[in-house]
Amino acid sequence: MKKSEFLERLRKGLSGLPREDIDERVNFYSEMIDDRMEEGISEEEAVAEVGDVDAIISQIVTDTPIVKLAKERIKPKRKLETWEITLLIIGSPIWLSVLIAAFSVVISLYASVWAVIISLWAVFAAAVGTSLCGILLCVKQFEVDGNTLGGIAMIGASLICVGLSIFIFFGCEAATRGLVILTKKFFIGIKRIFIKEEM
Repeated sequence: MKKSEFLERLRKGLSGLPREDIDERVNFYSEMIDDRMEEGISEEEAVAEVGDVDAIISQIVTDTPIVKLAKERIKPKRKLETWEITLLIIGSPIWLSVLIAAFSVVISLYASVWAVIISLWAVFAAAVGTSLCGILLCVKQFEVDGNTLGGIAMIGASLICVGLSIFIFFGCEAATRGLVILTKKFFIGIKRIFIKEEM
């Protein structure tokens, strides 16, 4: 890929960012390619060493705060007319309440999913606690009460709880990791809404 093509794709991929940020990133990568070419490698090799343009765009989008993207996206390209401002004010009881309701639904769904994850961790803690208590009761059954069958039963119950707690731990860990990854992808997806390639 040629330098000009790389920089053009980079500029298009970052079209939702503020103009000064786009220029800064394009200039940075342009200088990086120039530095590599001054070292004696070809233009195509220099561009290849910089990295994949789509991965670079994705990383920049991930690192850019969503507030900055939203400000750039909703910043009016022209001054609003008086009738437009009037319609926005008159319609605000409807669109503002719908926006608040949608935001509340998303937050409550997210909190509900985390509540399930926390409940799973509580089950794990209960299984670990039960296995520890079973071991203590086993000692009591053997030494204090002299009940061999009761002690063996407690050992069996404790081992079952230990096994269950191991399975529960891996499930909880996978669910937590999955939700964290899903949250990250969700926020990246929201950021991508604000970054649209120019057609």
